[in-house]
Amino acid sequence: MALSEFELIQNCFAEQAAASLRSDVRLGIGDDCAILSPRPNHDLLVSVDTLVAGVHFPESISPYQIARRSLAVNLSDLAAMGGEPAWFTLALTVPEANESWLREFSRGLFDIANQFGINLVGGDTTRGPLSITIQVQGYAPAGQALRRDGAQVGDLVYVTGSLGDAGAGLALALLGNIDEADYLVSRFLSPTARIASGLALRDISSAAIDISDGLLADLGHILERSQVGAVLQADAIPLSPQLRQAVGDEQGFELALSAGDDYELCFCVPPEKSDKLASIAEQTGVPLCQIGVITAEKGVSVLDENGLSMSLPLTGYQHF
Repeated sequence: MALSEFELIQNCFAEQAAASLRSDVRLGIGDDCAILSPRPNHDLLVSVDTLVAGVHFPESISPYQIARRSLAVNLSDLAAMGGEPAWFTLALTVPEANESWLREFSRGLFDIANQFGINLVGGDTTRGPLSITIQVQGYAPAGQALRRDGAQVGDLVYVTGSLGDAGAGLALALLGNIDEADYLVSRFLSPTARIASGLALRDISSAAIDISDGLLADLGHILERSQVGAVLQADAIPLSPQLRQAVGDEQGFELALSAGDDYELCFCVPPEKSDKLASIAEQTGVPLCQIGVITAEKGVSVLDENGLSMSLPLTGYQHF
């Protein structure tokens, strides 16, 4: 006999969620609402994303990886604002109540949740085409969350990690090469939310965003909100050895600028604070690379090694 909705929730989600409740969760899964006790003198950060099969990920990837990716990309929004993860809710739409699929999905979900100390406190399940909606909530000390609107002329532009890997990994996955041991494929399937980097940058960065739609598109959001421009150095944009080997420098550069899905951070730092970044990189184990500077002239340009302006690819993923 097929399990009911409430049996599925209890067997696949509620028991694991209740295993290690945070002290600020008074009541988690099992009632009409969760009851939470927000931390005094902190702002509450809230973000929600929906991932749809065939749009945001190939339908052929495992439920374990679908879950890991779904929560990680939501946590990336908290990382971009220097937020400390606290809770999340899950609205899960599935074509059928397949218990083995849901158990694998649940395993991937709680692997990431436990890694970051974030509790599942509620949600919903329904029948339909596969889609996952997750809302994350987290903390930042009052008035200290990173935003997109603080970049100033003369600030230095940095990124974490390397760019373009996930775009190449997605291309491989769409061709049917879903080898989780492949570095590029794993960078698409299992992005790492840069929570530790975001927390460390909270007192240093003037503006930040996570790179979900491509460097040009997402940096463009900072520039628009801050009413400034930027000049980037092409040869400073970090490409991984694996990406260079797989597609070469030219295509790797285009993927870094426009492919998206890397979920690295792009952030701005006043020059007088940049000397603190080396210790942050060492502390977090995540490279921080300066790729440009904020300018008064609006828009973004990318210069080659000779200082000449380069023609740019499309600006990134378009949702519609």
